[in-house]
Amino acid sequence: MAENSAVSEEPYLSVGFDSETDGEEDEDLDFGEELELNQFDGLPYSSRYYTLLEERKSLAVWEVKCQFMDSLAKSQFVIVSGAAKTGKSSQIPQWCAEHCLSVQYQHGMVVCTQVHKQKAVGLTLRVADEMDVNIGHEVGYVVPLESCCTSDTVLRYCTDDLLLREMMSDPLLEHYGVIVIDHAHERTVSTDVLLGLLKDIVLQRPELRVVVITAPHMCSKLQAYYGNAPLITVDNKCQTEVVYSNSNHKDHFYAAVRLVFEMHHTKEDGDIVVFLASSQEIDCAHDIIRQEAVNLSPDLGILVPVSLIPGKGGFVSRHSEAQERNSKPCVRRVFLTTSKGEDLLWAIDNVNFIIDVGVEKRNVYNPRIRANSLVVRPISKSQAEIRQQLVGTTGKYFCLYPEEMQLPDQTPPQILESNFTTMVLFLKRMDIAGLGHCEFLDRPDPEGLMQSLEELDYLAALDDDGNLSEIGIIMSEFPLDPQMAKTLLASCEFDCVNEMLTIAAMLTAPNCFLEPPPGSEQLALTCHMKFQHSEGDHFTLINVYNAYNQSRHFNLEKWCQDYFLSHTALQTADAIRSELRDIIKRIELPISEPSFGTKSNTLNIKRALLSGYFMQIARDVDGSGNYFMLTNKHVAQLHPFSGYGSKAEKLGLPEWVLFHEYTPSENNCVRTATEISPEMFIQMAPQYFFYNLPHSESKEMLQHIIDHISSAQCKKEKRQSIQALTNETAEECQTLQASERCVIQ
Repeated sequence: MAENSAVSEEPYLSVGFDSETDGEEDEDLDFGEELELNQFDGLPYSSRYYTLLEERKSLAVWEVKCQFMDSLAKSQFVIVSGAAKTGKSSQIPQWCAEHCLSVQYQHGMVVCTQVHKQKAVGLTLRVADEMDVNIGHEVGYVVPLESCCTSDTVLRYCTDDLLLREMMSDPLLEHYGVIVIDHAHERTVSTDVLLGLLKDIVLQRPELRVVVITAPHMCSKLQAYYGNAPLITVDNKCQTEVVYSNSNHKDHFYAAVRLVFEMHHTKEDGDIVVFLASSQEIDCAHDIIRQEAVNLSPDLGILVPVSLIPGKGGFVSRHSEAQERNSKPCVRRVFLTTSKGEDLLWAIDNVNFIIDVGVEKRNVYNPRIRANSLVVRPISKSQAEIRQQLVGTTGKYFCLYPEEMQLPDQTPPQILESNFTTMVLFLKRMDIAGLGHCEFLDRPDPEGLMQSLEELDYLAALDDDGNLSEIGIIMSEFPLDPQMAKTLLASCEFDCVNEMLTIAAMLTAPNCFLEPPPGSEQLALTCHMKFQHSEGDHFTLINVYNAYNQSRHFNLEKWCQDYFLSHTALQTADAIRSELRDIIKRIELPISEPSFGTKSNTLNIKRALLSGYFMQIARDVDGSGNYFMLTNKHVAQLHPFSGYGSKAEKLGLPEWVLFHEYTPSENNCVRTATEISPEMFIQMAPQYFFYNLPHSESKEMLQHIIDHISSAQCKKEKRQSIQALTNETAEECQTLQASERCVIQ
């Protein structure tokens, strides 16, 4: 079948070139065989192209190329189902590029979405190599804070959220002739919204083609959703040996780490992948393996732990893997990841063993407390099947749970477990372009949806008819959650844009404060205290960023290491800040001069923060750090990293605080808190939000302040009125007296 597919490729290789061979057919053919030209850049193919072509033809997906190209030509939607490591993500987008080339790009180029930016970059490198073209020209990528392509790029890889944002300027995605949605079974919010909007877009663009690549368990649902679209199945004939545990380990973490060392002692060849429950477990396992590996016998080889956490690096390309294999033949790597990292293992070829703890920790949004809660639950059957496919026929899949353990069929889609407010703002923006109707695969929770609309209403993002207001349209321009977008918008009014740009960037980037290794906790605390600001944690973040920015002439990595700060997080914050500043300039909003440290600037920063985060206010009810949250009536403490903790004994804790995040599962804490006054809260919070707050002692205190202010205002107005009346009467008397004197005279 592979040979037939190779033959069928010839028409696509010759598309776009003259093929008239009357009279001199033999001579032209001989010349073509000597110097075959690349259909995408017109240059002769390199020898590496033919080497990689042979590898491509050995992939399982190559057997369905003819079927796929035929379906793509005839149908608007094509669904491709198959196991991991069959070549779907690399080959199908290339075939879509051939399809677009066959019609001279009349309808646009190809875009392929990925869930993780590491995967998008890695695939771009691989596909550009296979197509024998320059990365950034014919093949490129667009990921958050980084772009490597031009307007003429034929095949573009990007993250699913960035393709959504592109729709704000190009609602019908008219730049593309084929849109490939990869790993649809991951069911991210952005992917689900894309699947819904594309169903509407193809009605307005009959020439558009949409390819959905997914796992087998989701095929029937997608076929029904897209009106019995053609389904192409890629078979994986590899059978992996599965080893189940005899008992359900209560402590799955130590059982997994123990098994790593047991497998290493067997001296069997191959790398190990360990699926753990959370990123915290990854960090802990990484430290244990690194420390214990030093004491292992040299005869066993070197054991190297590698963390694979989406968004935190750790991606290993095929090239670096081959180089490491050649230079260190005795190295066995242990890849530590979670369910979010399943998609990052595509480029690792030497995995022979997988250890699966069978549980995962996921953040599930609870609209009633307006916070994410960490939920521990078993993985699904579909997840177990995907992980099993990551090892070859000689590999083993170790399940640290009994075979009879009941696993749920599928993982719940994120759209049912996430805060939907940002996506509602986006959909309201799409409504302006006529694409607001989105038929979801699974409809979001009605309670969460109503709360999202309520929050947008509080933030003045909606008008009286429920459509986007002018403020809402501007808010949707920023790649931020709506509360932060409103805060940044308010900073233009309060002349503190520079400072708020820094706060927004630092809170959007990963946490910059590193947890110190054992034994250096006090040193880290001393270093972090140097950045603390008396006004609160938001101001501390400005201090950290300013210190980082002023230390650019030093070795920044060493500087961050010395102060127990994350260099990667601060680099990300710097890039986010630049992007936000560019957006403000593009939409011509005013940018004030920096004035950090002045009294007026401090008050204005707090006013701007309250403009967006008035829903996140808490009061210390007993003076001991038990903070009562006004919106949900829960009580929490300040996070240990808060600057208030270190000076609480000397100065006491603030009574009223604004906080950025509530984490009930992490020691029941509020993170990034800044002191505010109740009078300022009353001034900045919408009245109808205040009156909708549940009854509490704190609300009564605020109401008393409102009544007092109203009474004082009323008295002031009354005094002004009496004074005005008195002045008017006095003027009348003076006029009358003058008149009488006139008469007498």
